[in-house]
Amino acid sequence: MMTAAVEGTSVLLSRFFYLYRFITHQFHCGMTTATYESLIYPELALVRQASRQLIRLSGATIATIINELADLARAETAFLLRENQRDLERMDPADPKYDRLQLSPARIATIAGELRQVASLPSPLNQILEERQLPQGLHLQRVSVPLGVVGVIYESRPNVTFDVFALCLQSGNASVLKGSRDAHYSNTAILQLIRTVLEPHGLAHVCYLAPSEREALPAILQAVGYIDVIIPRGSQGLIEFVRTHARVPVIETGAGIVHTYVDASADLAKARAIVTNAKARRVSVCNALDCLLVHETWLPQLAYLLEPLGQEHQCIVHADAQAYAHLQGGYPAALLQQATDHSFGTEFLSMQLAVKTVADLPAALEHIARYSSQHSEAIIAEDPAICEHFLRQVDAAVVYTNASTAFTDGAEFGLGAEIGISTQKLHARGPMALRELTSYKWMVRGNGQTR
Repeated sequence: MMTAAVEGTSVLLSRFFYLYRFITHQFHCGMTTATYESLIYPELALVRQASRQLIRLSGATIATIINELADLARAETAFLLRENQRDLERMDPADPKYDRLQLSPARIATIAGELRQVASLPSPLNQILEERQLPQGLHLQRVSVPLGVVGVIYESRPNVTFDVFALCLQSGNASVLKGSRDAHYSNTAILQLIRTVLEPHGLAHVCYLAPSEREALPAILQAVGYIDVIIPRGSQGLIEFVRTHARVPVIETGAGIVHTYVDASADLAKARAIVTNAKARRVSVCNALDCLLVHETWLPQLAYLLEPLGQEHQCIVHADAQAYAHLQGGYPAALLQQATDHSFGTEFLSMQLAVKTVADLPAALEHIARYSSQHSEAIIAEDPAICEHFLRQVDAAVVYTNASTAFTDGAEFGLGAEIGISTQKLHARGPMALRELTSYKWMVRGNGQTR
């Protein structure tokens, strides 16, 4: 059973869920984009209006709201797991998205911890980024401000609902959330908790969960005047659809086609641990390893390098001709396949790994330049010159030497939770957290100057 705090939702919350049920019913009766717009846009107008309240909130009030949500998430773990199970029952456990969708007591505890971390971070707002006196006597400042209303579109990851809300609130932004049908019950339950902590502060409308049907997506993408920026977080197909159809500005969080290059100078034991962690820690996330580039001098030891993946994790390996020949007899035959053209440049999101043999660092750099999604790339090498060359030459949001790409994460970078990993170069790149959810404005103070 839910606690009295959650059960005692206000008329506003009841109205929201009535609207949501109505939308779902109408969809099954054949809703059009125009119908979605007529239902969603009045809600977005309330979000826009509510966003103007946030600039007046104190940091202490914002921290209180986020910490209250962390407490409520822990208290309502059973409720969240029950609603999450309703989503899991509709998905094949073999689907790579199943792991992303699944909540557990440990994951909810981690979410609560990340919420508290966000609450403890300093506000990114009202920071003086630049200041000077102009010759005319004008005093000039460039000051950080919220983006306004941030729309985030995501797939199968209910933790994102918590993360986006907290990061947006801490950076003074209202949030419009568009989850997928896969996580419908989970996201609806999470929003119920969010609204519960917002309502006593008169802020119920600063977070809005759009209908989960994909047919509602065009209404969000075309919500000019209601939403200031849209951030898609999910598959390459989702990101491309958003990029193609959005009229609202977009910040892309691209797919993670991730490489690790084991150089001739690498420490093999170090490489074995790093490769295993990068691939097997959690295969359904965007920072997981997809393609191992191995210097040809290591081919005789390749089976040893990949042994933990084969023996402990049953990882399917798609090996090029040279690697395949050296792995035969040393890697489980049932897990070994010959690579095809489609093996490279693929984000597996499952326990599969492509292996490519290269003759030297330039060959590895060429392969990465051709197939990388510019997310996270790594080199394992003991030669400092090789490492520095790799760091400077590889064009990616995050570039590593002698470390697992699993560290590409806002929390690991000390940023709190993250909105996503931006792979583009305008405005934000890499883990997007509080600072990346701000813009700036110029403040000019004068004393009667004219031009």
